[in-house]
Amino acid sequence: MENILSPKKQAVSGKKHIIVPRWCGRFIPGSLKQIFWNLCLICLGSVLVAVAINGILVPHQFVSGGFMGVALVIHYLFPSSLLSLLYFLLNVPVFILGWRFVGRRFFFYSIVGMLIFSAAIALIHVPMPVHDNILSALLAGIITGIGTGIILRSNGSSGGTDILSVILANSFSIRIGTTVLAFNVIVLSAASLLFSLEAALYTLIYIFVSSQIMNIVLTGLSQRKALFIISPKWREISREVLDKVGRGVTLIQGKGGYSGQDEKILYTVITLRELHLIKEIIRQVDTNAFVVVYNTLEVMGHRIGNQPHW
Repeated sequence: MENILSPKKQAVSGKKHIIVPRWCGRFIPGSLKQIFWNLCLICLGSVLVAVAINGILVPHQFVSGGFMGVALVIHYLFPSSLLSLLYFLLNVPVFILGWRFVGRRFFFYSIVGMLIFSAAIALIHVPMPVHDNILSALLAGIITGIGTGIILRSNGSSGGTDILSVILANSFSIRIGTTVLAFNVIVLSAASLLFSLEAALYTLIYIFVSSQIMNIVLTGLSQRKALFIISPKWREISREVLDKVGRGVTLIQGKGGYSGQDEKILYTVITLRELHLIKEIIRQVDTNAFVVVYNTLEVMGHRIGNQPHW
């Protein structure tokens, strides 16, 4: 494969930076901006999840998944126990595992995140005026998914299955939401033996919705598209992509299976927002071009990558 990325585009530095809003830099200098922004994300996400748990799950006697699900089961069986303290104690063993298998920065941020999350569970009690069980499960799933996704977009997590999910994501490229969903189903199967099956099914709706929303928050808004373009006008198309979109293009040598003629295949990775522009470019240059567009799971690279930072 021949990379035809322009030298000007190749000169971009490979150092990765965390995007921090400009208003942070007015008050907090240097690397403290990153710390402040990460803590803001963790606090906001923890507040949202606490609202869902104390405002919806507990009043409706829904169980959650993961460590919070275990804590809720114990809390329902022993109402005098503190939910926040139970969650904190359950996290101690997993943080020992996290010290070995995840990055140190993520580990320390996760400790802070777990403390903030536990405090939010203890302090934030906002009643939600939704009485229908299905609607409650959907609303709780949406709020929890957004909150958990915001937490994981920082440099840490709120502990629990987040740590285990990150370990599997780093080792086997398994999506965070998929791991959480699978783990939660196991927890729910055990919880259904202690509570009604109907409550467990409502909880399953909540878990499924939250995992899907979390995946959207984590990668959906930064989804990358990979394109294969076959056209005799590949030079014009590649030049337009480089000049108007600013994305690198790789040239692959191919051969037609029926005609036996040599073909030039263009390969590029773009963001979701750039897809419409790429299509317009191809239509203007060659309306008969053969184009394949497909989703990517993760992309590594300092200009186009969206791989999680764990």
